[in-house]
Amino acid sequence: MVKGFSKFSKEAKIEWLIDNFFNGSSDARETLENYWHSDAKLQKLHDEFIENTITNFYMPMGVAPNFLINGKEYAVPMVTEESSVVAAAAKSAAFWASKGGFKATVKSTTKVGHVHFLWKGEDKQALTAFIEGIKDKFFTKTEGITKNMRKRGGGILGIELVDKTEDVPYYYQLHAEFETCDSMGANFINSCLEKFAEVLKAEIAESSVSPNQVEVVMCILSNFTPECLVRVEVSCPIEQMVEGTDMSAEAFAERFTTAVRIAGTQPYRAVTHNKGIMNGIDSVILATGNDFRAIEAGAHAYASKDGQYTSLTHADMSDGQFKFWIEVPLALGTVGGITGLHPMVKFAHQLMGKPNAAELMMISAAVGLAQNFSALRSLTTTGIQQGHMKMHLLNILNQLEATEAEKKVIVQHFIKNTPHHSEVVEAFKRVRGGEVLS
Repeated sequence: MVKGFSKFSKEAKIEWLIDNFFNGSSDARETLENYWHSDAKLQKLHDEFIENTITNFYMPMGVAPNFLINGKEYAVPMVTEESSVVAAAAKSAAFWASKGGFKATVKSTTKVGHVHFLWKGEDKQALTAFIEGIKDKFFTKTEGITKNMRKRGGGILGIELVDKTEDVPYYYQLHAEFETCDSMGANFINSCLEKFAEVLKAEIAESSVSPNQVEVVMCILSNFTPECLVRVEVSCPIEQMVEGTDMSAEAFAERFTTAVRIAGTQPYRAVTHNKGIMNGIDSVILATGNDFRAIEAGAHAYASKDGQYTSLTHADMSDGQFKFWIEVPLALGTVGGITGLHPMVKFAHQLMGKPNAAELMMISAAVGLAQNFSALRSLTTTGIQQGHMKMHLLNILNQLEATEAEKKVIVQHFIKNTPHHSEVVEAFKRVRGGEVLS
């Protein structure tokens, strides 16, 4: 057990880790230092993002070009470690750019937070009347917090008392809705909620309601934002759904639509289906400095909103048209957090033309839809492994420490074959041993 670790200097933290877990290895120290920025000021910036920092952990940033969204073209930055994600998104973007691109609409940007409290009184109508009587004070007492947000067109949209006593004894909520404009809004919302709790307790203390009957449990925003919703759609005549296989356009569209219907009814399939969607969305969220854990949680909760986990995407074939769309909650921000601090995050926003929050919602959802389209296209035609394993081939060869010359020979060998791991290892052994691959 180490005490006071957070108070150690960075150097002392590293020394303790190396001495206790790496037997004093100089290789371990070198690994950490290799990922430090040569610019000391930039490294200090990164050190201060979180606690107990010892180094940086790099992730690849790629770009998917040709995203045509509402008539505007984007090159979208994507941060991910998974092979084929960027390539799949880019392939879909090009496919749909020639067919009018992605049509996107933000339905709402409303975010939610709650004051969770217990009330042990008997007269529920009296509590309702009491909350209604002090509701204006929730707004007036938070004016210092909301002033700047209101100037930008945001603020508190509404506050309602919600009776949840059937779920938890004595449990009520102050359910509040917010507009945070281009801000992520977490600190703003939580500050408002904590002020609401102060107002609630102060007003109760001066009322006929016994203070002992009320207990504030917690005040916190919700990452389930079913009203902070974006819809993105692609469509084209069915005859344009040409895949490049021996399938007809109609047969491909029909099989694709069936695959989406399966994901819409079978949770085992839906989870993997939606994971692929989030491969795309998360990569944009990471690149733009947003909270991908919150987005993931909200998206999966939305997929379960009707009582069963289901697909976030939908497909239809009618009147000679193929339509494919996604509707997903994405509570994003383009200011706040590390968006103005992290150099690569700033680069990502600049690359896309400094989108506002609503525009970033549309871009992210479009990438998710594109990713899902590519995955289903592969699954319903050649199978997922052919493309994925070819993208994964270099990872395997790097693990084997193949030389550039060996890589070139082995990659050429697998152009027409799916490179399963054992087969790649065998090919590597043969090339290194001087054999010629047939």
